[in-house]
Amino acid sequence: MSSTISHERNRAQKNRFSVPAWLTSRLFLWLFPIGFIGLFFFYPLTRILTYSLNVSVFTPENIKLISDVLLFTLYQALLSTLLTLLLGLPAAYLFARFDFPGKSLIRALTAVPFMLPTVVVAAGFNALLGPRGWLNLGLMASLGLETGPIQFVGTLGAILLAHVFYNTTIVIRLMGSAFSQLDPRLEGAARSLGANTLNVWGYVFLPLLRPHLLAAALLVFLFNFTSFGVILLLGGPSFTTLEVETYIQALHMLNLPLAGLLSVVQILCTLTFSVIYTRIISKARLQIFPRADQYKLQRPHTLGEKGYVIGLNVILIFVFVLPMLALPLRSVFRLEAARGERADVKYGLTSEYYSELFTNRRGSIFYVPPIQAAFNSLGYAGITVLISLMMGFPAASALAHPGKLERWLDPLFLLPLGASAVTLGLGFIISFNRPPLRMLASPWLIPLAHSMVALPFVIRTLQPALASIPDRLRDAAFILGASPYRAWLAVDWPIIWRASLAAATFAFTISLGEFGATALLTRPEYPTIPIAIYRFLSQPGGLNYGQAMAMATILMFLATGGIMLIERFRPPGAREF
Repeated sequence: MSSTISHERNRAQKNRFSVPAWLTSRLFLWLFPIGFIGLFFFYPLTRILTYSLNVSVFTPENIKLISDVLLFTLYQALLSTLLTLLLGLPAAYLFARFDFPGKSLIRALTAVPFMLPTVVVAAGFNALLGPRGWLNLGLMASLGLETGPIQFVGTLGAILLAHVFYNTTIVIRLMGSAFSQLDPRLEGAARSLGANTLNVWGYVFLPLLRPHLLAAALLVFLFNFTSFGVILLLGGPSFTTLEVETYIQALHMLNLPLAGLLSVVQILCTLTFSVIYTRIISKARLQIFPRADQYKLQRPHTLGEKGYVIGLNVILIFVFVLPMLALPLRSVFRLEAARGERADVKYGLTSEYYSELFTNRRGSIFYVPPIQAAFNSLGYAGITVLISLMMGFPAASALAHPGKLERWLDPLFLLPLGASAVTLGLGFIISFNRPPLRMLASPWLIPLAHSMVALPFVIRTLQPALASIPDRLRDAAFILGASPYRAWLAVDWPIIWRASLAAATFAFTISLGEFGATALLTRPEYPTIPIAIYRFLSQPGGLNYGQAMAMATILMFLATGGIMLIERFRPPGAREF
């Protein structure tokens, strides 16, 4: 009997590896992903470093410019982080401690902004608090004013509020998990020894939560430090960070050496923060205390608890729901002002802004209708999905069963997360502007940049699913005479299709909303949805503003649908941050 099983196993192994051995070797699996990240990430970064070493760049004026920009970048990132913690920590405790109606919905709504494109967030706050936003429209109508009294766009407050909107979910997720691991019996023991609430938090909970708190704060700081679209669209020319100044110097001033030096400063800072975060998160992953079964989420009982739950939910709805709700409503709302000594403001519902997306009102041969920008974005996103999956599957397959080689290569594919999209776009401009790599005129350059941004997410989504495939099922399929393709179709695909769909959706959603690299690389005749929204918001006139709102609404629904698919099909082992 044992000889028969051995014979069948040998036959299965022979059938299993009937394809050439080199096709399944680890070196072959890494060949294309390493070549891809080497050509489209490390090579552009090396070229940026070469440009930044130009001696003529190190002038007193440039050094002062860089120091001023760096100080403001650090200042706004630190201030945004503190405000995010101020809202995120109470919200994390709320979701970890209490159970109340609508909890799942509100928690999901706080997670949506993190994946929304920056232009959508900017348009949402513009629709709510901008010069033509709902709040200003209401004040103009009630007070008989000709202009909105609230000046929001172009202020530091707009930047800070948008960053809080974006990053609060990071604090909620990381700190909520930490709060849920705190054993309530520790609090009871401390109070039995005479400790008050302040002492319990200061001497019991805070030492246990410190690694998680530092990790959440540093991750939020890192995202604020590399923010680009929020600063450019809501901050205005008065507020310039390293990202925005790099964009200005490269695209408007055509000063590539100075832009390269700014990018090097940004990369060094980002890598420093990333290394610190990695060391902190390794400690924060340690479990604190498992929650005992008898300690469950509780309904608010006391008046103070009810006030805490209700008040915080109102704040969360105001911060997270109103900007997303104001955007689609503003896209179907028309504001007309009749000419005369006193503006006669008229309001009404309209579908004009959406119909104008299909119209070339000026009749210019150089004009690209907004709907064409949508088709461009969809085309770029489709190509990005194909490239990301083609590079992501081999890398994730190798990482599913890591060896010594994978331990060295795995961190390399996380590095694009620490580099800004603006830096990547600048590197592409410097690297691919001459033969034999002259690609700046090619529309393929944008999906290649998008794929570089999306690749780490794709790999991290596919890896747990590929690692969960049992070898015994494959062996059983080969014993029954299945070919390698048939075995993959019958065994592997049913296990990994959900992760594959989530990874593809990740790449698709990231490509749709990518703004930093696209702003540098896009050609006038091939704009994307974010670029079109930025152009409309930068131009005066109610029609331009309405079209920006309409396009941002379309992009918001596409991104939200992608987020819902990701949350629905992402495997349990995939990491969030």
